[in-house]
Amino acid sequence: MSFTEDDSLLMSRALELAARGLGCVEPNPMVGCVLIRHGMVVGEGYHKKFGGPHAEIEALRVAGERARGSTAYVTLEPCCHHGKTGPCTQALIETGVVRVIAAMRDPFPRVAGGGFAELSAAGIIVEEGLLTEQAAVLNAAYLKRLGTGLPWVIAKWAMTLDGKIATHTGDSQWISSESSRALVHELRGRVDAILVGGGTARRDDPLLTARPAGARTALRVVLDSKAHLSMDSQLMRTAREVPLLVAVGSNSAAHERERLKSAGAEVLVLQSDDHEHRLREVLTELARRECTNVLVEGGSRILGSLLDANLIDEVYAFVAPKIIGGFLAPSPLAGNGLSHMNAALAFDGEWRASGVDMLFVGRRKE
Repeated sequence: MSFTEDDSLLMSRALELAARGLGCVEPNPMVGCVLIRHGMVVGEGYHKKFGGPHAEIEALRVAGERARGSTAYVTLEPCCHHGKTGPCTQALIETGVVRVIAAMRDPFPRVAGGGFAELSAAGIIVEEGLLTEQAAVLNAAYLKRLGTGLPWVIAKWAMTLDGKIATHTGDSQWISSESSRALVHELRGRVDAILVGGGTARRDDPLLTARPAGARTALRVVLDSKAHLSMDSQLMRTAREVPLLVAVGSNSAAHERERLKSAGAEVLVLQSDDHEHRLREVLTELARRECTNVLVEGGSRILGSLLDANLIDEVYAFVAPKIIGGFLAPSPLAGNGLSHMNAALAFDGEWRASGVDMLFVGRRKE
């Protein structure tokens, strides 16, 4: 199918609009829409909030009567089912849109080509495949959860110039600058869950909340095999205020589980005895709960297991201009590691300044 340069520009604008929904629309996808009539843009919109109007509805509202006879550029196939809102296909049909150009098909089972079919049956010209790759990158997390039953995993760490995340005594506060820590809080405010290991929870006593609050309140998840999380920890003291899930081993003591539950934590009993498999169990459960983006903040054992299991999708790596040395000082990722350099995970991304630190943000190359 042949598209013009103007078509690409209009779809690029729709993608730009869609990206504004990051952290606000999940578990829905980010979607943008541009309506054009007689060469003029008559309406724009994007999905702003889960449960709120979809992109097409927002654009149609702006266009009003000018929507009749228009072409809609949408970043994802319009929905054709009743959910939190009505079907966008019917709105497009009823307002007289004559052509729909979509970047890609929506794999959600209740859509999956049904939206295109409904529009075509109503006489609307439907074309798909414009800037598909860019649209897939935008909604990579949504597509992964639907396609694999696992969430998008963001691995985050702060390290020194010599690649250490703590001294040999375990002291790590603070490696990164205030600017970097502020960025972490922003990241926490747009993800669905934040995962740490029991060792990190005991050693660092984190709160794992976004300060100030972001668009989302992430589920705090601790992988604590023996259910030994302290009642005096910040996590347990706030368990009734901010959701906390403690994932424990099947061999953990029943009275320890009850202790956590009595303080307001939810306890998830994992069946596997293998650390890597337990991680996958937790991630599968989070995806089942429609958690799209999961931020993993450590420790090195969990991050290493994610690497060994090939489960890291994105990295936020802060590098501070400090050196601490020490043979026993930990690095960001433990686990078994890879045997050969040609097997190393490679990432597409960029370096950014973050106060005195440098931040690398990148996605794994396929």
